[in-house]
Amino acid sequence: MSDSRRSASLRSCARIALTIGVAVAATQLAGCGKKAAVDEEKLAEAVRPVAQVSLAAAPAVAAGNRKGEEIYTAVCAACHDSGAAGAPKAGDKAAWGPRLALGYDGLVKSAAAGKNAMPPKGGAADLTDDELKRVVAFLANKAGAGFKAPD
Repeated sequence: MSDSRRSASLRSCARIALTIGVAVAATQLAGCGKKAAVDEEKLAEAVRPVAQVSLAAAPAVAAGNRKGEEIYTAVCAACHDSGAAGAPKAGDKAAWGPRLALGYDGLVKSAAAGKNAMPPKGGAADLTDDELKRVVAFLANKAGAGFKAPD
């Protein structure tokens, strides 16, 4: 076969390959810009986390009905368990001795007004008078007082 025939044959193959390549590229580009259909349920399942956390609010206890221990845990423990801001620690008889000397009514009055860094009612403005008395009795009794809280 002569060189000219061979080169014509190569040019013909090159044209065919180029034509096929252009056709393939055109079909690929024809789909550009179109949004692919996505099954939202399958996608959500595929990206779902392995574990899930569900938060629920603690059941609310109506104001006026809360027990001293409940109030202590929710409001007072943050400072009185750690002694933060100079708060006497719960159960520390030495720290509570001078305070217990005020008597039950004196402690209730002090807690209602606030003392040093403690705001009035420990910052729980929604406490009723009876609830305040319950939590004062609870906290004082941890330090050895024998106060009777209202029911």
